[in-house]
Amino acid sequence: MRATRAVVDLGAIRHNVAGVRDRIGPRRRLMAVVKADGYGHGALEVSRAALESGADCLAVAIPEEGRDLRAAGIACPILVFGLIQPREAWKSVAAGLEQTVCSLELLDALDQESRKRSVKTDVHIKVDTGMGRIGLAPGDVVEFARSVESCSNINLKGVYSHFSCADERDKDFSRTQVRRFEETFQALNVAGIHVPIRHMANSAAVLDLPEAHFDMVRPGIMIYGLYPSSDVSDSVRLRPAMSFLSRVCQVKVIPPGTPIGYGRAFVADKMSTVATIAVGYADGYRRSLSNKAEVIVKNRRVPLVGRVAMDMCMIDVSAVPDVRPGDEVVLFGEGLPVEEMASILGTINYEVVTGIGKRVPRVHV
Repeated sequence: MRATRAVVDLGAIRHNVAGVRDRIGPRRRLMAVVKADGYGHGALEVSRAALESGADCLAVAIPEEGRDLRAAGIACPILVFGLIQPREAWKSVAAGLEQTVCSLELLDALDQESRKRSVKTDVHIKVDTGMGRIGLAPGDVVEFARSVESCSNINLKGVYSHFSCADERDKDFSRTQVRRFEETFQALNVAGIHVPIRHMANSAAVLDLPEAHFDMVRPGIMIYGLYPSSDVSDSVRLRPAMSFLSRVCQVKVIPPGTPIGYGRAFVADKMSTVATIAVGYADGYRRSLSNKAEVIVKNRRVPLVGRVAMDMCMIDVSAVPDVRPGDEVVLFGEGLPVEEMASILGTINYEVVTGIGKRVPRVHV
C-alpha cells in the first residue's frame, strides 16, 4: 500500500444515506449521486453501501460511469445526468441506463437504437427552471413530452430540474424554481401526460427545502458526509467519509538560513526539524497550499513549509518530539476538516475530494 492514500469509511456512507432516508420518509425514492467516481470516494464501493442503506437507484454524469457499474454487477436503475451526442445513444441503451433528454435529435437516436436492440429505454426530461445550463424551457416541455410519448421504444419515466443556489441562505430564487417546476408538471397533467417520477432536490434541498422533495430526491455531496455550504442546516447529521493521509519519508534538522523547496519560498529563521512527506500536486494536494496549509502529525498541527512539488512537500515538525519516517500525516480528516483546505484554496469541498488524484489508492473500510 502506498504511503499516501485516501481512506473511505463506508460506515459513514451508510450512516449518511440512512439519515437522508429518515429525512424524506419511506415513500419517496432516493437516488444516490455517484458521478465522478463517487465524488472521488470510489463509485462502486459507495454505490453498494448506498444501496444497502436506503438508496433505490443511482445517478452518474456520463454513460461510461454507468457502464462500469453495470460491469461490476450493479443492476438498479441508473440515470445519466449529462447530455450525450446522438451518435452516443448506443452507450446508454446498451448498458440499460436511463438517459436525460431535452433534444429531439437525441430522443430519435435513443428510439432508433432501442428499436434495433428490441428494448425500451427510460428517459427523464430535464427542465431548466433557472440553472441556465441544460434543459428545456418550462413552456416547451409539454410539446416535447408528446414527442417522447410518440416514440415506440422510449418510456417517459421522469421529469426533473436542478437548483442553482439552494445552498445559499436566501432561498427566494430556489422557491421560484420550485414554483416553475410545479407549473410545468401541472401543465403536463392538464395535457394528459403522466410522468411517474418528479425530482428536483439536491443535497441542499434535502436539508432545507422539503417542499422540493416531490417523488424522489438526489443527494450527492451529503452522502459523503459533507455539507453543500456553511449556509445550510444540519437537519441530517453527517459523518465525513474520506480522510486524506500520507507518511513521513525523511526527517532532517536544518540550521537558520536554510531554504526549503523550489524557489526558496521558505527559509528557516531558526534551527528547525523538517519532515518530507510523500504527497504532491499530482496527488491532488495542490501547489497553492504552499506555506499556508497545516497537517496533523502525532495529534499536533504543524505548518506546511516551502512549495508543494509534484510528488513531495515539507512540514515543520520542530514542535513535535521524535518524528520518524513512517509516521502518519493527516492532510484532511479527523481534526482537520476538508473545508479548511477548501478555504485556503478559495474553492469548495466538492472540488477538493473529487480532485484527489487517480494514483492515490482508495482504501475502503
